[in-house]
Amino acid sequence: MQDLLKLDIHAIFTEELPADSNLVNYPRQVEGVCYSWVDPKTPSQPQMLHLSQTLVDEWKAGISDSEELLKVMSGTKRYQGFQPYAMCYGGHQFGHWAGQLGDGRAINIADVLVQGQPMQLQLKGAGPTPYSRTADGFAVLRSSIREYLCSEAMHHLGVPTTRALSLVKTGDLVMRDMLYNGNPAEEQGAIVCRVAPSFIRFGNFQIFAARGEKEILKQLVDHTIAHHYAHLGSPSKETYLAFFQEVLDKTKNMIVHWQRVGFVHGVMNTDNLSILGLTIDYGPYGWLEDYNPGWTPNTTDAQHSRYRFGNQPNIAVWNLVQLANALYPLIEEVEPLQAILDGYKDAYMRDYHAMMTAKLGLYHADQVEENFINQLTELMTDTELDMTIFFRELSTQIDLGFDAFWKIVEKTSYMDGAAMNQNKVKWQTWYLDYVARITKEDFDSIARQQKMQTINPKYVLRNYMAQLAIDAANKGDYTVVDELYQLLLKPYDEQPSYEKWYAKRPEWARTKVGCSMLSCSS
Repeated sequence: MQDLLKLDIHAIFTEELPADSNLVNYPRQVEGVCYSWVDPKTPSQPQMLHLSQTLVDEWKAGISDSEELLKVMSGTKRYQGFQPYAMCYGGHQFGHWAGQLGDGRAINIADVLVQGQPMQLQLKGAGPTPYSRTADGFAVLRSSIREYLCSEAMHHLGVPTTRALSLVKTGDLVMRDMLYNGNPAEEQGAIVCRVAPSFIRFGNFQIFAARGEKEILKQLVDHTIAHHYAHLGSPSKETYLAFFQEVLDKTKNMIVHWQRVGFVHGVMNTDNLSILGLTIDYGPYGWLEDYNPGWTPNTTDAQHSRYRFGNQPNIAVWNLVQLANALYPLIEEVEPLQAILDGYKDAYMRDYHAMMTAKLGLYHADQVEENFINQLTELMTDTELDMTIFFRELSTQIDLGFDAFWKIVEKTSYMDGAAMNQNKVKWQTWYLDYVARITKEDFDSIARQQKMQTINPKYVLRNYMAQLAIDAANKGDYTVVDELYQLLLKPYDEQPSYEKWYAKRPEWARTKVGCSMLSCSS
């Protein structure tokens, strides 16, 4: 077993790509390079609040010195002397080109090999970088708890994601205007160590294309292919097109998973889309509770709801168009890129349809009309059904008759009985059609139930749950953080000892800040 702090250094990004020669850390435009050298700011009283022991175990690593680990995970000490850096990228924010963005509060503290595979360790909230613009580069405890828990929750749900290794409290206060409404307040500072094979985003390519820096663009694309898409072969026009196709496929697959579990990212800017198809940057995210395709948790997006749940598939392809534009200088042909983009909609609809039919325990997707699924989602919307609980309950009792089914609807709706009953006839029509399809497939009922429970989780990280952990942590109690962490390791299991978390959103959380309303600082 290898010590967690003695993994093999694998500095491919900094060794192969151009660095910023200006070593002074102040906000500025950084041109002609892929990253800048920068050290984290040493916190005053770092404290390890939680460590993802599950991730450590997956890496088959051990911890020989917890004090040394705290120093590294807080940014107090370098990882084996590795020189930290922040990456340069641009991006579209809410549909508008924002120019240079970059790692404004994220610092890569080590590029290592984990069981022979590249992995980057990145501290989020460890201080300013040249890309911080007018921000301070720090993070607060509430946003750090949300990112730490959600990263690991998504992984165990089977959703492609970056991971979280540690959660550290800094001992310093950070000023934040939580809802950008002119009411700033001091909050406790914290740092998350997040990990991924690479943190390269669509925006890393966009910035060089926008600046006409074709040679650096080529260097970055070739680097990405060589180390993360090596099976595509040597650089060529055909390889670049194959690369774009794979990024599109991975992005599509990620979105299908989001829609499967009811996850709303909240801020799908092009700088928040991973080139590896991983969920990245957990800010104002949320989970659908009452099924509402028009819902977004991001107060910044409240007016236009660009990043609403039902629009995530469309935003993904919009972002892929921007990536295609960034890759165009290396391909110099519109038609093949457009052909790949044109294939997205059909591929997404096929995979989404298969996913939704699987959630219903129907395994001949080609025999299920799209309208049947649309009728269901419309009824779920009109009846304000809790998405997670509805599908989980359906997984345990399918063909017990309409009365039993209606009890599921009553149990999972956020509406009162009178309002809900307005849709009862429509639900009965849909249910009878559903049972007929179930019967026609002639699939063993126990096997069907078990299979449905592997795709319909019992537990997800609802915003009110995360807020309870935050409220407790702000009082020095970190037991709720650990309880949720343990719960979300096995989201598909019954876990009777955690049954209290298998419940609809409480009424107090309907409009509470942190539960229904979040900002990009969340």
